[in-house]
Amino acid sequence: MTDRIKDMIISGGENIYPAEIERVLAEHPALTDVAVIGVPDERWGEVPKAVVVLRPDASVEPHELVGWCRERLAGYKVPRTVDLMTELPRNPTGKILKRELRKPYWEGRERQVV
Repeated sequence: MTDRIKDMIISGGENIYPAEIERVLAEHPALTDVAVIGVPDERWGEVPKAVVVLRPDASVEPHELVGWCRERLAGYKVPRTVDLMTELPRNPTGKILKRELRKPYWEGRERQVV
């Protein structure tokens, strides 16, 4: 399992690698693009959040994607929430800009994850 250390989510003392959750979500037939980020949580410090893009002809509810993950991942790795977007922010080489996805959730917080 490899992932960038700054992308690792630490939730209640558990290390969660977004790449593992992204692989599970990428297998869902309704999705074309997936990113998982850590967002602040008062109880656990941070928790996983999935940001996904649907196929043009697909329809799926966020809670269905959470259920999909719950069947395939340990409970602490399951994204607490899922946001649907039309596209994910990318740099000129095509890499997803997770810092842009995280920014609104961490603004105004003492601890910043960039």
